[in-house]
Amino acid sequence: MVKSISSAPAFNSFSIKNTSRSVNLAKLLKWAAAPYNRQRTNNEKGLTLLSTNSFKDFALNEDILKALDSLGYKSPTSVQAGVIPPALEGKDIAVKSRTGSGKTAAFAIPLCELVDWEENKPQALILTPTRELAAQVKEDITNIGRFKRIKATAVYGKSPFDRQKSELKQKSHMVVGTPGRVLDHIQKGTLQLDQLKYFVIDEADEMLNMGFIEQVEAIIQELPENRTTMLFSATLPKDVEALCHRYMKNPLDIEIASPEQAASQIQHSLYIVNEDNKFRLLRDVTVTENPDSCMIFCRTKDQVDELFELLDRLGYTVDKIHGGMVQEDRFAVMNEFKRGEFRYLVATDVAARGIDVENITHVINYDLPLEKESYVHRAGRTGRAGRSGKAITFATPFEDRFLADIQEYIGFEIQQLDPPDREQIKEAQHAFDEKMEEEPELKKDKSEALNKGIMKLYFNGGKKKKIRAVDFVGTIAKLEGVTAADIGIITIQENVSYVEILNGKGPLVLKSMKNTTIKGKQLKVHVANK
Repeated sequence: MVKSISSAPAFNSFSIKNTSRSVNLAKLLKWAAAPYNRQRTNNEKGLTLLSTNSFKDFALNEDILKALDSLGYKSPTSVQAGVIPPALEGKDIAVKSRTGSGKTAAFAIPLCELVDWEENKPQALILTPTRELAAQVKEDITNIGRFKRIKATAVYGKSPFDRQKSELKQKSHMVVGTPGRVLDHIQKGTLQLDQLKYFVIDEADEMLNMGFIEQVEAIIQELPENRTTMLFSATLPKDVEALCHRYMKNPLDIEIASPEQAASQIQHSLYIVNEDNKFRLLRDVTVTENPDSCMIFCRTKDQVDELFELLDRLGYTVDKIHGGMVQEDRFAVMNEFKRGEFRYLVATDVAARGIDVENITHVINYDLPLEKESYVHRAGRTGRAGRSGKAITFATPFEDRFLADIQEYIGFEIQQLDPPDREQIKEAQHAFDEKMEEEPELKKDKSEALNKGIMKLYFNGGKKKKIRAVDFVGTIAKLEGVTAADIGIITIQENVSYVEILNGKGPLVLKSMKNTTIKGKQLKVHVANK
């Protein structure tokens, strides 16, 4: 059974296919149409539904809607419009959607809606291929679930196991992590699964490419059978599709914006160049293109190091990221790039895995990717959220086979250009030099408006004093001018606790709690250090 669902012009088209022939069409129409309050028409191609223009059409909790509004989420993207309704109904879903289409929010929004705040054990597990992506997904979930007080915990390698173990002992509604570290916590009994109801595999194709498949299957074997499973991927090779269907119940296959459709947002171009002339071409192209924000991809960490040094010597505002770096340094570089502190980031493919950086104007494949799927991931760093961008590729004359595979896969021939000539470079040089001298304009964090009015308080008491989250809620909510809705995420550790106070009520709570006891104990309280 295959039914097409066509969205309004503001969205890319998407289709939904159910792999079970016994699914009742009336039920399928019910979940597809009910949350939308929109027109339905039948034609020879199947069911046509007009897209929703508001998250309110999904009948979401007011706390979720408030957070989405603060984060600047104006209307659902195609993938969000296609995924949120069946996800809220508990359907198993396999989603193919290009990078930058809003996949994280597509599963984070329904998960934040569905989890029960009262339950202390994890109810949702999200697997990601990289540590950076795990940290980003945790942050996105925390932001979307801010006013519902949703607590997400990130677990990944190269980070202290005991610190994660301690955090998992506390209330954690969702756990986000890389397969290896998640499996470690499961095998050592530090990640409880008996209340798990939702399982998400993000960037599923990369799980295979990065060799995680055995760990993913081992994790699945430990999960409760009665669960909702969702899989998200920019590309969906046959082996990934087969894997997901093996562990899913009558999954809905949802495809949003194929690579060739994405071409309208991204201008693809190609230069054929000998290896020895690549760096000179890179200098000429960056002068004539003069990007505001640019990612330059190399195949190996050694090539990243070398190219970074060359650009740094020329005065480019540049930094680098690759798998050989210390994790704290990788996080720091990505955060600085997101803020726009430098214009050029030289990277291996580790930085192309779902990381959301706004307004990247150019992607340059300094080295042609050897895997066709990697081209899609790299190009997807630009042209995000409806914006336009440029994907520029350098290929040597001996890489024609790899280039042909990429072009066959994306469904179009990449336009080959001649290198910039001396006259073009001369004309563009002044503007390039001016931009090189300018201080980059720092980008606003998308959660800035959300976090405005939130104060995080420190209390010098925790588990050892037998203090629980409900004790903070019960005490603070009784203060004059404060309600439970003004209390955000509560984190209780062995000897200290942190409580977020919302809606600008922080100063009031801080003043009042200096003279108020919790369970008969007078705790020291002050604004928490960031």
